[in-house]
Amino acid sequence: MIPLNKKTEQEVANDKAEKIMNGVATWCSFYRSNPHRFARDYLGVSLKLFQAILLCMMNTSNYFMYLAARGQGKTWLIALFCVIRSILFPGTKICVASKNRNQANEVLEKITTDFMEKSDNLKLEIEDYSVGQNKAFILFKNGSWIKVVTASDSGRSARANILITDEFRMVDLNVINTVLRKFLTAPRTPKYLNKKEYKHLVERNKEIYMSSCWFKSHWSFEKAKAYCANLVSDAKKYFICGLPYQISIKEGLLSKEQVADEMSESDFSEMAWDMEMGCLWYGDKDGSLFSYEDTSKNRILKRSVYPSNVSKLLSDKTTKIPDLKPQEQRIISADVALLASKKQNNDAASIFINSAIPTGSQKYIGNMIYTENHEGLNTDELALIIRRYYEMFKCTYIALDVKGIGLGVYDCLIKDMYDPLTGETYVALSCCNDKVYADRCKVPGAPKVIWAIQATAQFNNDMYLSLREGFRQNKINLLINEFEAEEVLKEIRGYGSLSSSDKMQLQLPYIHTTLLINELINLEYEAKGVNIKVHEKSGMRKDRVSSVGYNYWVQCQLEMKLRAPKNTSFDPSQGIIMRQPRLRKY
Repeated sequence: MIPLNKKTEQEVANDKAEKIMNGVATWCSFYRSNPHRFARDYLGVSLKLFQAILLCMMNTSNYFMYLAARGQGKTWLIALFCVIRSILFPGTKICVASKNRNQANEVLEKITTDFMEKSDNLKLEIEDYSVGQNKAFILFKNGSWIKVVTASDSGRSARANILITDEFRMVDLNVINTVLRKFLTAPRTPKYLNKKEYKHLVERNKEIYMSSCWFKSHWSFEKAKAYCANLVSDAKKYFICGLPYQISIKEGLLSKEQVADEMSESDFSEMAWDMEMGCLWYGDKDGSLFSYEDTSKNRILKRSVYPSNVSKLLSDKTTKIPDLKPQEQRIISADVALLASKKQNNDAASIFINSAIPTGSQKYIGNMIYTENHEGLNTDELALIIRRYYEMFKCTYIALDVKGIGLGVYDCLIKDMYDPLTGETYVALSCCNDKVYADRCKVPGAPKVIWAIQATAQFNNDMYLSLREGFRQNKINLLINEFEAEEVLKEIRGYGSLSSSDKMQLQLPYIHTTLLINELINLEYEAKGVNIKVHEKSGMRKDRVSSVGYNYWVQCQLEMKLRAPKNTSFDPSQGIIMRQPRLRKY
């Protein structure tokens, strides 16, 4: 007979299980309110104070935006949040998106290679994972999962409770609104919601955006302003903050001496630093000639065309210089500067190759397929590079500033020139738009292909205004930014096996194009009579702008000839170019 005051074994087991579950519920509730403590106690991860604050705000906010200086470890923090949320909230579905799929994969790689190696508890939580180009996911035993999705129209079928967009400024706004945000359909549905007394505890889905700052004319700035407006509302759970490089120095994530060294470099860009490290949005100046919006929308060219010394690094035939298309004009332009960059002299020689393709409406669309900069060259060296590229890229015209030191480069081009690199002797070239300069060439029959540009006040006024309209009318196409280019380059056979320095050679045209955009929107101008005078801000450059301006000006001159009536007389030397044979020295 069992005593009345003694429990059965089953009752004891039930009581024990109930106490355990009550303890689990208590600790789960505690850790859900204190995710930074869960990171320390369960995952063994130590956090800086600012990281703990951000983690808590990610956990409690429905809309979260973190504008971070480079090097603050926002990808690492995203990965940690994903792990904590997946463990503490069973059945959570998380989608990580970015413009660059590899960048989104880094979030999962942080979990599988960093956190899992240091936490046995996390290993026990994860059932399966894969981090690859075609499939990237982490599946937890409690039903939660984390997946990488592509920020494009192809990712429409995904569903999630939490959407994380890394470097969101690089993602198209239309993709965010019509694709990514549509992932957030039904919220997480734990079983306790089936009980009437808990139906009011339905969770909201979350949107998390991470990036550095960018230009005020970009849509991301308007998004940030909207978050700021909702941040002050008690009825909305919005959060936004920007943490500049100073906090990285304070927390030991960045060296103060390293910052001082970078700022002391002659090519230091205050604008780029303010955006990438200072968490400051950069605004186009009121009344500026060029805006970021006008110029950046024309960055659509995915493939750069490289000179042979660079393209030989790859075996892919698509990197070779293409033949001229019917009526194509291939223009090489150069803004001449020969001194190395100093604080007192911030010029460099800038070269652009423009593949101008005619349209059905008798206009040319310029495509800046290659660019590079040089400092510290002498006259002969720069002239040889221009002449070599003229042949190598199968160019039809040269646009050259002949005022000042540019005249020395022109005088080199109007003579036969031997190239020790290729072993070729290039024949002399002559001027096609100015008789005075054409007469300086003493070689009979020299092809008239050089446009001698004399940058007078009137010419500069017309050139800059024309260039602005060219961008606004989409008549100038530029290479995509270097972040997108990395994905394009990875598709080229042999790229992955190159050294870092060789990869940089292939990336440089894209980087120089970004620097061109920076120069354009940093130009200042003032009215001088009926013209405007354009000049760069202190410490900035405009050599790339000048080179593109000369190039587009020549394109406009050729377009007028293209649109001229067929019975109009013209100079055959400017309409048909007969190449003299190249001589090879043995």
